Amino acid sequence: MRLALSGIACAVALLTVVPSVNAEPPAANNVCLDAGNIDHYSFPDDKTILFHMNGGKVRIWRNDLPRACPGLKFEQGIALEIRGGMICSNMQVVYVLRRWTPCFLGAFTPYTPPPKDEMSGRDKSNGDRH
Repeated sequence: MRLALSGIACAVALLTVVPSVNAEPPAANNVCLDAGNIDHYSFPDDKTILFHMNGGKVRIWRNDLPRACPGLKFEQGIALEIRGGMICSNMQVVYVLRRWTPCFLGAFTPYTPPPKDEMSGRDKSNGDRH
């Protein structure tokens, strides 16, 4: 009797772990970036990742993380698993380098850097000194 109950418990546990075959596909408005076209990343704060592209219509894609990702701006680096050569919004996890904090990607939106003050080279919106 115990053997039968443990077998049923294992089957129930497997059913809760295995994803449904009928799982819904990703939303149509999700943006996927070709990982081979990414030149580099930048991290203006702990909630934003900028994906700088090698070409294409959009030169920089902004990803707004759903929550702050501790250490992202300080460490200035991420690790991620790329499947099928694509990085997709709202579907992947990135890890902060040296801390391995997991953070979910949010929505991708095209990004245009703020104009710089021609005399000083500073970002007009926040006094950035580049």
